[in-house]
Amino acid sequence: MAEQTYRSRPRVAVIGGNRPDPESLKAAYRVGRLLAERGAILVCGGLGGVMEAAARGCREAGGLSLGILPGQKIEEANGFIDIPLATGIGYNRNSMVVLNAQTVIAIDGEYGTLSEIAFARIFGRKIIGLNTWSIPGIIPAGSPEEAVNLALEGFTA
Repeated sequence: MAEQTYRSRPRVAVIGGNRPDPESLKAAYRVGRLLAERGAILVCGGLGGVMEAAARGCREAGGLSLGILPGQKIEEANGFIDIPLATGIGYNRNSMVVLNAQTVIAIDGEYGTLSEIAFARIFGRKIIGLNTWSIPGIIPAGSPEEAVNLALEGFTA
């Protein structure tokens, strides 16, 4: 892979629930790992559940993760986030997660994830879904590999 600067690397937001089922946790880990292997930067909300599993996969594959936190302390980030950003704005940070990525992969999730999906639609981001909300605007994927391939379509390594 040609050397990339941080500005030239694709940023993919991985969004999802704090209390996902075991299948969704495995999928999130795999997505994070695959994104790192493909040179993408992982953007997420920086907390537990899907966010932590994706960040762990990213870290273990040597990738870079950015966690945009709802609280005021960077120490609230899960232990696999490389760059934690405290916002102090609660769920309002969901718009920032999506705004700082070119594409979004939604895994599992409840209403917080749904708000991120809405922001992704508002900001014109491509949204890939794995075991998540089935609504217009989400491109369904059958596996982590398919989700990452769809998310990175059009980006060159």
